[in-house]
Amino acid sequence: MVMQSMLRQNGAMPDSNTKGKLLVATPPLGDPNFDRSVVYMLEHTDDGAVGVVLNRPGPETVIDGLGAWMERLSPPYVVFAGGPVETDALIALADADGVHPDSWSALRGGVGTVDLSVDPDEVAEVVHRLRIFRGYSGWAPAQLESELAVGAWIVLEADPDDLFTASPELLWRTVLRRQGGRLAWVANAPDDLSNN
Repeated sequence: MVMQSMLRQNGAMPDSNTKGKLLVATPPLGDPNFDRSVVYMLEHTDDGAVGVVLNRPGPETVIDGLGAWMERLSPPYVVFAGGPVETDALIALADADGVHPDSWSALRGGVGTVDLSVDPDEVAEVVHRLRIFRGYSGWAPAQLESELAVGAWIVLEADPDDLFTASPELLWRTVLRRQGGRLAWVANAPDDLSNN
């Protein structure tokens, strides 16, 4: 209840649609897949929701058959763990100009998902920034709404730089700190809340 009150006071209560926004996990989120995570939402409808975790860089630096795409990765030049669902699936987010609509799906602010089966030069004239995710985060119908209602997530506006940050390990705290007020306090919460 304290977290929900804080969210209302800071204007961060959930919208009915989170597409193109960030979900920032509130501490402590019981699911280790999402503890201190920042999720960028790709879709949110009555049928469910899908997003990718922005702050879980993985060990992969090469994916067979995607050499041209891997050369365009933004630092830290690794494939990220997008979430616990379908970890064989790959999703790519890009900031690009001169995109070709057949291989591009616009999200917000010049950012979209790209079809990795197409050569990068056929997707866009210029790919400024790129991030590839293995797997995604998914919610069944009404599941995310239930999690939002109990204060498990803070819904915030996304800055395009959040999606391609070179310091993903700092993203959770960075996003909360820039909100100011009481939400900035949450950024300083210790990993073990019993130490508070």
